[in-house]
Amino acid sequence: MTGPVTPSLELVFTIEAEIDPPRSAGPAPHGERLHIPIIGGRVHGPRLTGRVLPGGSDWPLIEPDGTSRIEARYTLEAEDGTLIYVVNKGMRVSSDTVRERLRAGESVAPSDFYMRAAPVFDAPDGPHRWLSESLFVTSLAPQGRRIVIDVYRVE
Repeated sequence: MTGPVTPSLELVFTIEAEIDPPRSAGPAPHGERLHIPIIGGRVHGPRLTGRVLPGGSDWPLIEPDGTSRIEARYTLEAEDGTLIYVVNKGMRVSSDTVRERLRAGESVAPSDFYMRAAPVFDAPDGPHRWLSESLFVTSLAPQGRRIVIDVYRVE
């Protein structure tokens, strides 16, 4: 009898999403809710090429301790025209200073904060169905009005 397989990660593509500045819904007992429109972008990598369609949004919740709970919903369009719905939930943990710099649109070294997420893809039958049949993790790096998201398939 053998034990479980130790997972490994395969970089499958990178998303470069263009975003508008965040808007705040204001303080609330559970934190501050932001609205960040996703206005476009591109997807490139060994397993998927395409673009990010405008119209998606990220609705992060900044908790009282400063932790950001990410919840982004958007659509990718593969190079062949296939539409792929994405729900990406995760977190960012950083110091108050780093959080303020990121919110101001400044460039911050990714080593200065922890930002990871676990996207779920809804892809139709066909060549991109593998996206709906695997688990994924991402590493994210905000860069002003753009966010770079490396997507890894858990093998």
